[in-house]
Amino acid sequence: METSDQYNIAVDVETSYLEEQSAPDMNRYVFAYTITIRNEGSLSAKLLTRHWIINDANGNTQEVHGEGVVGEQPYLKPGQSFQYTSGTVIETPVGSMEGSYQMLSEDGTPFDADIPAFTLSLPNKLH
Repeated sequence: METSDQYNIAVDVETSYLEEQSAPDMNRYVFAYTITIRNEGSLSAKLLTRHWIINDANGNTQEVHGEGVVGEQPYLKPGQSFQYTSGTVIETPVGSMEGSYQMLSEDGTPFDADIPAFTLSLPNKLH
């Protein structure tokens, strides 16, 4: 895997449980996540596609592939960031997500920006 100062995308995540959209008696737990993508490299880059792996506590895995994020393919110059909020539904009160963004650098080099695993959890479910 190439790690270079040119291609460096930082990804920060904040999550929240959406109680009003969830139905625990029907095994429906809805979470929102706010992602901040920051270009810490020396070259501009465009986010082309996303790949998510979503796991629940029952061992169920959903894989999601798609173009862009929230209908956009942000182009980030060095130092620029892009923030968006999206959501997911799982069948258990605790789960996790991880994945990657497929990026294209201004020099034509494709590269992946890893999204570190993060936890989806009802408040007070994990200590």
